[in-house]
Amino acid sequence: MDVDVDHYKVLGLPSGEEGAKLSEKEISKAYKFKALELHPDKRPDDPDAHANFQKLKSSYEILKDEMARKLYDDLLKIKLEKEQRLVQQDGRKRKMRSDLEERERAAFAPDPTVKARQEEERIARQLKEEIARIKRAHGSKGVAAASALFKETKQSETGAGVAGAGLDKEKMLKVSWEKVGEDYTAERLKKVFSQFGQVEDVVIKSSKTKGSALVVMSTKDAMVAATGSVCGSLSNPLLVLPLQPAVATEFTSAQSCEETDGLNNLVGAGYQAYEDIVLQKVQMV
Repeated sequence: MDVDVDHYKVLGLPSGEEGAKLSEKEISKAYKFKALELHPDKRPDDPDAHANFQKLKSSYEILKDEMARKLYDDLLKIKLEKEQRLVQQDGRKRKMRSDLEERERAAFAPDPTVKARQEEERIARQLKEEIARIKRAHGSKGVAAASALFKETKQSETGAGVAGAGLDKEKMLKVSWEKVGEDYTAERLKKVFSQFGQVEDVVIKSSKTKGSALVVMSTKDAMVAATGSVCGSLSNPLLVLPLQPAVATEFTSAQSCEETDGLNNLVGAGYQAYEDIVLQKVQMV
């Protein structure tokens, strides 16, 4: 359950009072570092890689949300105070405290233990509601983007109907992102991928909810360096895959037909014609 997870430790940060003092910039920096370490592309042989990466994203979403983080810090503080009380109380002291609390209850005085438990339950309940709100807003976005780009990549592997047969597609990347808040322009994408090498061209295709682009790097090495990287905005990262993987995977005709139908549902029946035009344009540049 999310309220029982130490979200600071998931990001490799100190917890408790020290964690509560961390700035949003420090949390974002820790998330980026961990994302590079735990990304499934970096751990192809780890069966838990995807689950661990999703856990990392969930912890980051909670800590970057101001209200959720405040509730979580309050919950940690109450739990820490509770643990400290238990450590400090030896058998005799606990007996004396129990007798005192019993007399206070008998005199209709408020019980601090019950009050602390009720406060802990209240904050935990509010935190669950905040987590549910965050999950509703962000939960399905990463999976939908990965699924769409995976199907687009498999379609390009078959080579069906792709124009510009002479074009070196080993230097090209497929990039996708969700249209949440800020958007990506060709100039911005050039700036993002210039850290891996010279960018020759960028061609963007957009819909109301999803953006995608073909990025042509100057060399194959630059394409390889950018592949699978975590880049772009932390709130809306780019999903980067090669246009033509080094080793193509064969599919049965039934699987190819099913994936083509799925692709049409995701990006529209005219996507293949669009890709033909884009590849012709890049070849002419």
